[in-house]
Amino acid sequence: MVNLNVNIGSLSLKNPVLTASGTFGYGIEFSDFIDLERLGGFIVKGTTLEPRQGNDYPRMAETPSGMLNAVGLQNKGVDYFIDHIYPEIRHLDSKIIVNVSGATPDDYAEVCRRIAERTSIEAVEINISCPNVKQGGMAFGTTTAGASQVTKAVRAAFPGMVIVKLSPNVTDVTEIARAVEAEGADAVSLINTLMGMAIDVERMRPCLSTVTGGLSGPAVRPVAVRMVWQTAKAVSIPVIGLGGIMTGRDALEFILAGATAVEIGTANFIDPAVTVKVIEYIEEFCDRHGVKDINELIGAINR
Repeated sequence: MVNLNVNIGSLSLKNPVLTASGTFGYGIEFSDFIDLERLGGFIVKGTTLEPRQGNDYPRMAETPSGMLNAVGLQNKGVDYFIDHIYPEIRHLDSKIIVNVSGATPDDYAEVCRRIAERTSIEAVEINISCPNVKQGGMAFGTTTAGASQVTKAVRAAFPGMVIVKLSPNVTDVTEIARAVEAEGADAVSLINTLMGMAIDVERMRPCLSTVTGGLSGPAVRPVAVRMVWQTAKAVSIPVIGLGGIMTGRDALEFILAGATAVEIGTANFIDPAVTVKVIEYIEEFCDRHGVKDINELIGAINR
C-alpha cells in the first residue's frame, strides 16, 4: 500500500491532489459527483472583502486545447462565506483552503484576519494576480515589490499556512517566488492563468467583454511544468503545481518536476470526477513502479 500523504509545511494532506480555485465552487457543488473526503483538499473560489458581481458577459471562450476566462472574481464576500458556506463544509475530512483576492494589501489582510478569527481553516491561498488599484491597476504579482507587500500584510494577519499563487505573466517567476518566501510565505502555487485573447472574426470583435482573459487548460501545461521545475529549485518552501492537468500522468509530471502537491482546475469542467481518477492513477503508478511513498517522486528528475 503506497503512502500518498504529503506535507505542505505544517499542513498535512492525505494525498497530493487539490482542486484549483474558481473551478470547484465551494466544493459542495461537486458532492453529487465525488466523495469530497477522497481529496487531499479543495480550494474554494476567490473570496474578497466585499461581494463582487464579476465582469460582464461574455466572460468565457473556448480555445484550442484550453479556455479563456474573465469571470472577475464573482463571489458573495468573506462574511457570507464564513456565515453561510463554511458551516456546510467544515465537517469534511478534507483540508479546506480559501483563495483570497483584494484590491489593496489591507483588503487581503482583513479577509485573512476574519477567516482566522471566525473559522478553523488552516490555510489560505493568496491570489496576487489581482490588479493593484492604488498603483495603476498592474497586478501585484508582476513585481517583487507588489508581491512582497501583499505577502507581508497577510503574514501579519493570518497565523496559519500562507500559500502565494504566482502569476506566469512575468519575466522571471523565481524572483517573485524568492520575494514572497522572504516575507514569510509557507508555500507557493503556480501557475495562475496566462494572459490571452481571442477574436470572433465574423463579428470582428473580441470574444470576451474584457478583451483579454486568462488562458488555462492543457495548452499551458508545458509552460507550467517548466516554471514549477525552475521555482522548486529556487526556493526552500514547498511548491504546488497547477496548469493544464487533465490526467494522473499530467499530475505526475509536476510532482517529478518538484511539486509537493498539485491542483486540478479546468479539467473539473470536463469531468467532475477527474480528481478521484487522478488519485487512483497515482496509486496505480506507484504500485507498478514499486514506489512505497509518493514523497520519493517529488523532484525525482533532479536527482
